[in-house]
Amino acid sequence: MPNKVKAAVMTGPGKIEIQNFPYPELRDPGAMIMKMEMSGICGTDKHTFEGRSKQYAGTSAETDTPFPIIPGHENTGIVAEIGDYARKHMEFYGQELKEGDRVTMSPDFVCGECWYCRNTFGYPWCENMKAYGNAFPTTMKPSLFGGWAEYMYIMPGTFVYKVPDDMPPEISVLSELFTVSYAVDRAKEGYSLAHQGFGAADTVVIQGVGPMGLAALVKSRILGAGDIIAVDKSDFRLDMAGEFTADYQLNIDRTTREERIARVMELTHGRGADLVVECTGSPHAVIEGLDMLRKGGTYIEAGNFVDNGTTEINVNRHLCAKNVRLFGVTNHPFSHYGASLKLMSKYSGIFPFHKFVTHHYKIDQAEAGLRRSFEPDTMKIVIEQ
Repeated sequence: MPNKVKAAVMTGPGKIEIQNFPYPELRDPGAMIMKMEMSGICGTDKHTFEGRSKQYAGTSAETDTPFPIIPGHENTGIVAEIGDYARKHMEFYGQELKEGDRVTMSPDFVCGECWYCRNTFGYPWCENMKAYGNAFPTTMKPSLFGGWAEYMYIMPGTFVYKVPDDMPPEISVLSELFTVSYAVDRAKEGYSLAHQGFGAADTVVIQGVGPMGLAALVKSRILGAGDIIAVDKSDFRLDMAGEFTADYQLNIDRTTREERIARVMELTHGRGADLVVECTGSPHAVIEGLDMLRKGGTYIEAGNFVDNGTTEINVNRHLCAKNVRLFGVTNHPFSHYGASLKLMSKYSGIFPFHKFVTHHYKIDQAEAGLRRSFEPDTMKIVIEQ
């Protein structure tokens, strides 16, 4: 093993340095060291770089990203070293792990003791939650708690998932992102033959088809959507949405708000969409999305993970008069990584998952990769060795 480990460190908003750290000692039998293959750049990494680093705002788990920190929480890699206890107990579904296995991981580190950990299941609503790549500074030894590094230290209690043997890292790196798409499954929870919730052949609008919106699009199709309408300002992303089975694309830079709403109404015989999923990261998109929704429709708000400001809602018009089912979504269910990996494997002949990662950057180029991710002609950008 090497003596030094190279990593990209965010020392503050807008600042990234390449630093070296000692290779960690594996002293805890419940821990693991992962040799990194790829780590995705997420919207939260972009927000932190811009200085919008408060997460879970207004909750008991509210945090400000502590600098300096190694970003990277969408991770896939190879087991380099693993403790005796971790071999048998770290994999979420009970599979035994060994050196050389490809794995992915949930970035959320939960306490297992608070009311939410003991009374809810699936989603990490832990009152004491910390996240790899967002909450553990490099001053906390052994420092390597983010994926933009050659190696990563995985603490006991982390949820780790073995990746299918035939799945390349370009696909397994999407596992965290695709598990976020279980926000769409929440609309299925309320389905009935009275056309509540999300049923087969329903019309779906995806507001924002960046990586998260594209994953929601895929999940909507798998769950039986009829027409899918993609809305974005990037022709590149709208074209890719078409490759991932979107039926219609609306570019917000070439249409007015009224034109977009009218087009949705036209495609739904004047009713409005059955399901709208907001993934833009703009609170102002919510009003337009609600106006696109039919009476009794379902609206999923998944795009404002950090505080992006406020917007004004007419409670009567947008909520009560429409009998809206509104789902606010934060995070993703750690219990469904296995299902996400299986779905990506099963549907690889239908969706071009190999096109999802559009740009690769080395650790030394992490800042360039992060800045490139703000451009509209990208989808998922990864940092790799």
